[in-house]
Amino acid sequence: MKRLTTLAVLVGSLFMMPLHAEDTSIESLLKLNEPADTAPVPVPPPGAPVFIPSVVNSISLAQMGFPEGISLTGGQLQGGASFTLPVDQVITTARLELNLKISPAMVAKNATMQLMLNGQPLGTVPLTVTDSDTARYQLDIPSALMVSSNNLSFKINDGDAMQCQRDLSDKYRVTILADSHFELEGQQLDIGADLSHFPRPFFDSMQMTPAAIAMAFPAKLSPDALSASALISSWMGIQADYRGVSFAAYHDRLPEKNGILIGHPGEQIGGLTLPDTEQSLLKVVDNPANPVYKLLLVVGKDDASLRAAAWRLTRGNFAFQTPSVDVTSQTIPMSKPYDAPRWISTDRPVKLSELIRKDQSLTTTGLWHDPLRVAFRAAPDLFLWDGETIPLHIGYRFPTESWIDEDRSWLSMTMNDTFLHNLPVNKQGALETLWHKLGGDARQEKFDMPLEPYMIYGDNQLSLYFNIQPKANAPCSVLLNNNIKSRIEDDSWIDLSHTRHFALLPNLSYFVGASFPFTRLADYSETVLMLPQNPTETQIATLLDMAARSGNATGTALGHNRVVLGVPTGGAGAELLNDRDVLAVTGLDQHDFNRAILNSSPFVMHDSTLGVREPTTWERIKRWITGDWASDGLEADRYFSSNEAWRGFVSFPSPWNNDRLVVLAIGSNDDQLSRLHGDLASAKINAGIRGDAAVITNENGVRSFRVGEQFPSGEMPVQMRVIWYANQHSALLAILGLLFGCIVGSASYVLLRNRAKRRLDLDNRK
Repeated sequence: MKRLTTLAVLVGSLFMMPLHAEDTSIESLLKLNEPADTAPVPVPPPGAPVFIPSVVNSISLAQMGFPEGISLTGGQLQGGASFTLPVDQVITTARLELNLKISPAMVAKNATMQLMLNGQPLGTVPLTVTDSDTARYQLDIPSALMVSSNNLSFKINDGDAMQCQRDLSDKYRVTILADSHFELEGQQLDIGADLSHFPRPFFDSMQMTPAAIAMAFPAKLSPDALSASALISSWMGIQADYRGVSFAAYHDRLPEKNGILIGHPGEQIGGLTLPDTEQSLLKVVDNPANPVYKLLLVVGKDDASLRAAAWRLTRGNFAFQTPSVDVTSQTIPMSKPYDAPRWISTDRPVKLSELIRKDQSLTTTGLWHDPLRVAFRAAPDLFLWDGETIPLHIGYRFPTESWIDEDRSWLSMTMNDTFLHNLPVNKQGALETLWHKLGGDARQEKFDMPLEPYMIYGDNQLSLYFNIQPKANAPCSVLLNNNIKSRIEDDSWIDLSHTRHFALLPNLSYFVGASFPFTRLADYSETVLMLPQNPTETQIATLLDMAARSGNATGTALGHNRVVLGVPTGGAGAELLNDRDVLAVTGLDQHDFNRAILNSSPFVMHDSTLGVREPTTWERIKRWITGDWASDGLEADRYFSSNEAWRGFVSFPSPWNNDRLVVLAIGSNDDQLSRLHGDLASAKINAGIRGDAAVITNENGVRSFRVGEQFPSGEMPVQMRVIWYANQHSALLAILGLLFGCIVGSASYVLLRNRAKRRLDLDNRK
């Protein structure tokens, strides 16, 4: 019956909207309308027919991989974007909201732009002047054209004539803005109770939009269930990759749609009883609210069993049509320091070809092309001494065509949007130029570029663009020649092997960039995830978001994380904290928990507000002696007390071990805490988080402070730390040197004076 229902939906979708003609007339272009809201899914009474839920989705050009939009300019007057859609949804209605920015010269030509989807014409839009800077159009798309893998292409009509003109980069330009998007409405298909589909229906690798996953827990929260959920969440973060993923936590209630339920045998979650089994169990069942949606049950009797079930789930490879699996004990590998698979190796030079995606190439074709983008992540605590650099070796080759102006053609290099160098086609210099004019080979095909250490972040992108300029007398035909190739050689590499892992902590910029220092061991085998004794659903969801963010940064699931509820005062819980870092989530209303975890920290709770502890006299003297004169304690305390609604992070040395770190995600209330996920998706807010206290408000954005003392952490030998310390505190070193000189000089003066006195007394006696 389910297969017949699915087939009926698929066939019906083909006839719900008639196919458009070859071209859509200009009169059919409508002004932008707001998309309809998604109606809530009603819960059918027992015995009612199955309701096929509708889904409303939006996918923008930015989500397709074009955060700056697509520019058609100069000789590149056609372009496109590829996108995919989840396979368990059937599209019934589709609209394209197209936002364009058109240059005045292009408006004067009265040109048009043709749109095609999967090789089928969608219509043309006029490139004419509008009342605003942005021209907005809306096109209805035949739903039958929307499939799992799609290609949307743009072409400016009469572009061939413009391609014969020179230097048009700033004159004839059309930019398809990044907020141009598809508005899609469809129906959710029932994929059946089958583990082989996992991670569907919770996440589909074909979707290009952020995933939202629900996790539900029994009435009695247990650390082992939360630990298993953190493991699964981190793995989901790896799968989501650039799309992003967020979590919703349900405490003793079932999600309305798809959800993952985690608990012990026989426990109840929203009226659904988990199977009473001795072995760990994974099982998919229909959601009682609507059987189209599925619930995944992760069941285990203790921490080891739940961890084994969660780990087995992330390994996949289930047989087809497998509704449930009994899980045996699992061997979960242990991480080594800095072995995150998504971090660039620091043991050897790494070839650029190792850093690109499988669908990328270091070869470009044609005169006009997109930049070659080489993205890589690095441990955020890489350290080099002053004056040392990171070697970058580039091997490259330009095409050998007589119509290329070799004097004006360059290979442009940028790192994280910072310009590095323009590499020429031929070697520069008087002798090389003379040799080239005499017919000799003066090609430059290698270059060593030293990178300053500050250019390398946790997340990096090296951009390489072959800016090929044709000669003034080059025929028009060569401008459209896609047979020429430019390439980066396979022997190009970047070498971080002489860097050290060393940093001053706490530093929240490391945390938001790469979940560091917790990701030093990417499986969190030396990290405790801490929540209040009775956490709210928002606090649990925030912790799961942090786990997913960590998995995304490293590519490693949190297989050995440990969750603690409340601050332990003794026993095994306290021993667990003695050699681990702590990542905690709380709200200002969790008074007892906050006072306990902030004990001995630079921060303090005042009823329902967070403040900064007044430093003692000895602490002030010690900071003055060590040269730590940049504390923002008073300013931070005033800012905390002046804001009613805020969220953010504070960090400080662990009260259980001064060599370990605590990072506390905190909000004035659950509504504020829930906004942290969106905050961390903002590049601007990420860039503003640093120090050991970061406060985010809707009105002022992010403000960061350094309140407490910092301590060194890393692999620096003791003798090298002494040199580093002297280098960091040159003013203090000068003062100590002056004091030392005064003391030695005074002592020497007294000794020499006494000696002179004795000598003179001896001469008088003689």
